[in-house]
This record gives sequence, structure tokens and C-alpha cells, in this order.
Amino acid sequence: MTKKLIPLPISALAPKIAASHVATCMQNPYPEALPFIGQQRAQSALDFSLGMELPGYNVYVMGEAAHGRYTLVKDKLTAHSKDRPTPNEWLYVNNYDDHREPIALFMQAGQSKQLADDIDSFIDEVLDTFPAAFDNPGYQRKKKSIDREFTDTYDAAITAVEIAALEQSVALIEENGVVGFAPLVNGKQLSDSEFSALDEPLRIEFYEVIEKLEDALIEALIELPRWKRESSEKLRNLKKSTAELATKPLIKALEHKYATHIGVLRYLKDIREEIIDAVLEWLDDDENDENKEDFDRKGMLTDFFAPNILVEYKEGDAAPVVYEPNPTFGNIFGKIEYATSQGSLITSYRSIQPGALHRANGGYLIMDAEKVMANPQVWDGLKLSLKTHQIKNDLPYQDSSVGSSFTLRPQLIPLDVKIVLLGSRDLYYTIGEYDEEFAELFRVLADFDYYLPSSDKLQYQFITKVTEYCQQTLNCTVNEAAMARLLKFSYRQAEHHNKLSARFADVLELVAEASFYAKQDGQTVIDAHHIDEAIVGKQYRTGQISETMLSDIKEGQILIATEGHAVGKVNGLTVLHIGDTSFGTPARITATVYAGADGVIDVEREAELGKAIHSKGVMLLTGYLGNKYAQQFSLTLSANIAIEQSYGYIDGDSASLAELCALISAITNLPISQSIALTGSINQHGDVQSIGGVNEKIEGFFKLCKMRGLTGEQGVIIPKSNQVNLVLDDEVLDAVEKGRFNIYAVETVDQALSLLMDKDAGEMTAEGYPEGSINALALARLANIADIVNGDNDDEKDAE
Repeated sequence: MTKKLIPLPISALAPKIAASHVATCMQNPYPEALPFIGQQRAQSALDFSLGMELPGYNVYVMGEAAHGRYTLVKDKLTAHSKDRPTPNEWLYVNNYDDHREPIALFMQAGQSKQLADDIDSFIDEVLDTFPAAFDNPGYQRKKKSIDREFTDTYDAAITAVEIAALEQSVALIEENGVVGFAPLVNGKQLSDSEFSALDEPLRIEFYEVIEKLEDALIEALIELPRWKRESSEKLRNLKKSTAELATKPLIKALEHKYATHIGVLRYLKDIREEIIDAVLEWLDDDENDENKEDFDRKGMLTDFFAPNILVEYKEGDAAPVVYEPNPTFGNIFGKIEYATSQGSLITSYRSIQPGALHRANGGYLIMDAEKVMANPQVWDGLKLSLKTHQIKNDLPYQDSSVGSSFTLRPQLIPLDVKIVLLGSRDLYYTIGEYDEEFAELFRVLADFDYYLPSSDKLQYQFITKVTEYCQQTLNCTVNEAAMARLLKFSYRQAEHHNKLSARFADVLELVAEASFYAKQDGQTVIDAHHIDEAIVGKQYRTGQISETMLSDIKEGQILIATEGHAVGKVNGLTVLHIGDTSFGTPARITATVYAGADGVIDVEREAELGKAIHSKGVMLLTGYLGNKYAQQFSLTLSANIAIEQSYGYIDGDSASLAELCALISAITNLPISQSIALTGSINQHGDVQSIGGVNEKIEGFFKLCKMRGLTGEQGVIIPKSNQVNLVLDDEVLDAVEKGRFNIYAVETVDQALSLLMDKDAGEMTAEGYPEGSINALALARLANIADIVNGDNDDEKDAE
């Protein structure tokens, strides 16, 4: 005979929280600093990774959001960064041999800013010196000497031609730099009209003389371009020597200051040569350039000579800890900005912008793995940088967007960084399966637990952490009753009597919302009813769908019975997850059985609404029936099982117990109590297995029963293995304590059948199942259906 089950006592429906322990912990805060609670495995992995300085020991932090991944990682890295040396500063300077390839320099902390200030002062001094240096009397005297030399040579050539012309009664005329000839008669220069009045032979004679004089003039001035070139070269050399003499002391002072830095000395050597040309081009007022006054001379010199600092530190700074929330290619590897000039894109080394790898170089970089993987170019670039130990900077969109415009190929910067990726469990295994290099680059896994073991020490830390948060952030306090309520909330999040949820952020969120209700009451102390108000408030804000479904049941739109008995009908329990909320709701499961050989048909699967796990649960029913009843005959039947009024996808096997009970009811024609709902999965041997969402499922059916009126007969059947997961609401506990609602825990299908049908299921003996038991009736009906389908007649039976 199947042992009759009694409802679970109230002590089994929620974890015990010792009020005395809570009070003691609140009166004596935890003596040590509490940067984080629990997660010892993850902390150990992080400590190991931070201690390994070899390449490849980057970290993948595996866990779900709100488990404190970022907080723990940030605290660990910040603490460890204080023991590491301050990283080098990096800057780019102009490459005067090839402007497309800027040169990277590193300097000690604080030196980059000092160098930039020194170069800025140098530029100011150059601007103060020029063009004033060209007004120096010595320079002007040498310049006039060069001009005089050219003028004398020119004048000598012109004079010789002029003398020859006068000898032939022709005057040499020079106006506005143009040299010409005019005939003379009696020492008087003729006008055009006077020349035209001369006799034709005389005019022809003058024409011939002037033609010969022009040839002589050309011959005399044939060296004029060389004279001009030599004069300009002498003037240019004079200007260069003047600029060199003026700038040499300025550069010499900088070279002496940075004598120990080879890279800076090379940079200053290049400036020594280039500054002279820049002075002659931009700071020489002798050139008659009307637009020169419009130039920003300081800006032009700065853009050409000043260094571009990517990262800088102060002496004694800790190693950087950088979190990049938007890991695009440009945000990770840096970018090059462009400007438009006359319809073309232009840029320079001053337009190179640092990325997260530049800022984190010498320290640590934290990123979300999902966002990194969303852009394959970022992932490939990150792997390449880690393998080559250099920061990748060739932009993937450079060729397509910039086209033939001027682009840069900056010198690569050495990379020394520890990468920490925050991601989910599924993503970790997916990357490992498809990318062989992942395991080589991220050798350390920091696995965050979903739950924390509920020890007295952990509760102690939990209470202290919540107290500190209330005092430091919310400017309020929390009393003992409220703290106990928070502990229960954490147990409920974990769905376990002996485990707290690792989602400590949810607890802090609840406290913060409870403080809102406390302040509304004009109190600075959060009480238990404020916690309850916060929970109810969130349920109300997110509970429209659950209330609508409950209303549909109340109005009869969805058929769910909570009283009476019915054959082939049972109340199953489902849980829906929508956004950040979840709630339970009952669902009617029906079964029909008739003679045939189609087997057990899952209507949900046939309608393509049932997913794989649900279909597996229904398939197990055939295995159970065959193992339980069809040892002496062939299991032959046709049965349909459906979850009524379900129009969405269904997954999970938690309805398999309810589906089996409905099927047995349809086989035996024994009615099932509609006042009891049930949930649980089964195996082929009839053992009831645990399911998820047990608390939401119980409370969902309780709300329906409460709405219709509690009779004391109503209740829920759950797997016994789920008993440890019960953390029910106080309202349910109160109803159970008063005997108005019942919760049963079963281990086998027979126990559930006995409760639902109020009849002994019957245990197998040598003589078979007891007459009149549920199993005996099921065996007889299945055997009868097999006979009908297989064509056996009464005569053959009698003969047997």
C-alpha cells in the first residue's frame, strides 16, 4: 500500500534565520575590510593571473551580470596596480624624413609634459627672434653688400651698351625694369611722330643700328639669370647662417637638458635642421607675400614641431586600470583624425588619438567580452596585438573611407598589458570551441558562482556590507527585522535553504528602494515593512502581464478549475520569465486515450510549439508506461497530451509529471482532484525529479486559489528534491500554518497519483498489483486496448 503523504510543515517551506545572530552581527560589525563577499574561487584565479607576469595569462571572468564581476575585478586590479611601477609615457613626434611615419618616443613619468612645455617655449623664443633677427645692422649690411654686388654687375653691363649706343646717336632708355632704345638727332631724343617724319633712308639706318644694339644688349645681359641666382643663393645662405646662429643656442640648451635621452636628442637634431627652413618659409618678412599676415605662425610651428602626447602620468602614479565600455576598433587601438582642405582629407602626426590599449599600457584593461566579439576586426586586432606585443594601428576602414588621401603609418608602440574580459559562461565555451588561439591568450578562468554557501561568517559579512552601504550611500540605517528580511530575499534569489544569492547587487537595489519608502514615512531607519513595500512595488510595476493572466482565469477566458474532480485533466504549473521579472501561472493539461497504435502524441510538438526538452519529457512517458505495465503484452495505445490554451513556445520537462498523471487518469477513468496543482519531471522508472522556479509556481497557484477563496483542500505537489529550494512568501506560509493551503513533496509517480485520485496506487507483488488499485486499473485497461488493437478474442482468452 502506498504510504499516505502529509503536507509539509511550515518549517520546511523557508530557511531559518536566527534573529539573535542577526542582532549580534549588527551590533559588532565585521572586523576586517570587506571589498567583496564570497567568490573565493574567482578571487584565487584573479590573484594567480595578476601574479603571473608571463605573456598569455590574461583573464576571462565568467559569470552573469550583477554577480559583482566588475566590482571584484576593479578592486583587485586597483590594489595590485599600486605595487607596479609607473608606466612609461608615450608620444609621437614628426618624422621629417617621411611625414607618413611618425616616430614614437617613450619618456619617464612627467617628462612628456615637460618636453612639450620646453618645445612650446622654444617656439615662442623663435617667434620673438624672427623676423626681428633680420633687422640686425650686421645682417642688413651684408644683405646690402650682396644687393650692391648684383646691381654693380648689372649696371656695368648696361653702361657698356649705353656708351656704344650714344656713339651711334641712339639713347638707352630704362623704365619700370624694361630697357629700350630711341634715336637721337642733334642730341635730342625723337618722339614717334618726329621719327616718322625723318627721311626713309635715315629711318632705315636707325632701324639697323637699334637692331644691332638690341643684340648687343642681349649679349651683355645673357648672364643676368646666373647673376640673379648667385645673388639669391648668397642671400639665402646669409639668412640660413643668421637663423642658425640665432636658433643654435636655443637648441643647444634643450640638448643639454635631455642629454641622457637618445630619442629626444635625435628629435632635437631633426628640429635643428628643420627650424631653419621653417624660419625662412614662415618668418621671413622680406618676401612680398600679402597673405603671410593671415598665418597663425605659432599654430603652424606647433603643428610641425611640438610632440603629440598620447599618455602621461605623474611620478609615483599606480599602473593604470582602464575599463572600456564601448570597445570599437578606434576606441581600443586609437584613431587618426582627418580635416578637410580644398576638398581633400588631410592629417598629421598631431591628429593621432590614443585608444584604450595606449591608456592601459603597463597596466590592466577591462572589457565586456560580448561587445568585443560583436566586432570581428576588434577581436582579430586584439589577438594580433597580444601575440606581437605591439599596439596594432592599421585601421581596417582606412583604405575604403580615406581613399587616396594622405594617411599615416605611425611607428608601433610596444604593448605590456593584462586583458580582463567579462563574459557569460556560454560565450566562454563558444569562443573556446571556435577559436584555437583563445586558450593560449586567455589561460586563466575566473569562474563566478551563482550561489554562496550560507555560513555564519558569510551572513556576518552580508550584514556588515549592507549596513555600510546604508550608512555611507543612503544616509540611513536598517533594523534587525529588515536585515532578516533581506537575508530571506537573498535566499529566495538563490532558491535554496543553505545558499545565498551571488547577485548582491539585487540586495543593494532592494535596500535603496526600501529607503525611498522609509523617507516617505519620514524615517531614517528601514524596517521590514519597507522592504516588503519595495518588493510589492516592483511586483506591481512589472506585474501587468501576470495580473492580466489571472484576470483572464477569473473571467473564464482561461479554463482552470480549483475545485472538484475531472478525468484526464490536471493543473500543471509553469513559470514565465519576462524581462527582469518572473511569475508562476497554472496551466490545464489534458489527456485522451483510445484504442489505436499511434502511441503517445505530443500535441505541442506536432503543432511545432513544443521545444526539444519538453518533447523529450513527453517521450519518456511511453518508456514509463512500457516499463511499469507492459511486461506481459505489447504496449499499444493512442493518446494525445496537450497543454490547453497555450499559444506560445513551450520548453522544459517540468510538466512531465502532470502529463503522466493526466494520462493515467484517462487510461483508468479515475478522476483527478482539481484543487491540487503539480509540477515535476520524471524518468522512465517513475522517480520524480527536481525542477526550477518552484517558489514562483507555488505562489502563482496560491494567488488563483486565494482569489477564488481558500478551502483548505487546495495545494501543490512538488518533487521532494525541491524541498530545499522552498523560500515562500509570508502570505503562503501563513495560509499553510492555518491549514488553508497545502504543499506536498513526492518522490515517485505513485505518491502523486495517490494524492490526486485519493486512491491507493498499489505496489507490485508476486500476485501483481492489488485489485482496485490505480496501477491495477491502468494495467487492465492497457492490456484491453492491446487486445483490441492486436485482434485477440474472448475464446483465445478463455483458452489461455
